Amino acid sequence: MSGLQVSAWKRYGHDRLYVNQSDGKKVAWLDRSTGYLTLLVEEQRDAVLDVLAPYLTASSSPVAHKALLPENDLAGNRPGDALQMKVDELTPGFWRWALARLSGRRLEADSWRAGLAGERRVGAELERLVRRGWRVLHSIPLAGDVDIDHVLIGPGGAFCINTKCHRGARVWVGDDSVRIGGQSYPYVRKSRAEAQRASAALTRACGFPVEVQPALAFVAVAELKVVPSLRDVRVLQERDITVFKHLKADWRPDKIELVYSAARDRHTWIRS
Repeated sequence: MSGLQVSAWKRYGHDRLYVNQSDGKKVAWLDRSTGYLTLLVEEQRDAVLDVLAPYLTASSSPVAHKALLPENDLAGNRPGDALQMKVDELTPGFWRWALARLSGRRLEADSWRAGLAGERRVGAELERLVRRGWRVLHSIPLAGDVDIDHVLIGPGGAFCINTKCHRGARVWVGDDSVRIGGQSYPYVRKSRAEAQRASAALTRACGFPVEVQPALAFVAVAELKVVPSLRDVRVLQERDITVFKHLKADWRPDKIELVYSAARDRHTWIRS
């Protein structure tokens, strides 16, 4: 007997089986929706496959890949993790918070908190695509203390999704910028630049060209208008995320897994 134990784990849209030693040390984990097996102890491969066998169907053989240290595996990142850190940093003590509320004054943390809620809403919608063969990552850290909100990889290709929350706003999206309440925001240009950085990083890590398409997802807006001439940046509301499952399937499953494997490794993005 190997002494390995299997435990189920379901959170944040993930469905996994963890394989642990009797002392609690993790040996491997299986993503049940993708069939992807992460081996942390290569020497235990056969024992891991044996202990997982009762949980697998005849047609589902797990695909094992290079193990990542937990701190380097971005698959466990939750939507808005980077913003949550900012909210925690800026949230004042109780008395300062109470005084601001009594005076009707907004705190700096409030805008970050709205963005966090938006990323979580979009993230939840993206996770629904996993059952359709898509892979999703959130809060991808880049050099320069910035991050990509979401990376979506699947049959229709790879996408960088930038989430913006402007509750109740009327939004106009042009070829290079966005207008909201008389103000102009460089969201379109930044989305393009973000996708280019992601494409360069994944191409370098995979060893073959990986095109990443930019997308803007608006949350809780009252109206969204997009100029017809904008063709290279996909613009949508969070309720329209399901359109991705209808895209033409240009990527084979093996390519999806190769790109996803590279994307979930923190080292892929260090120089980006």
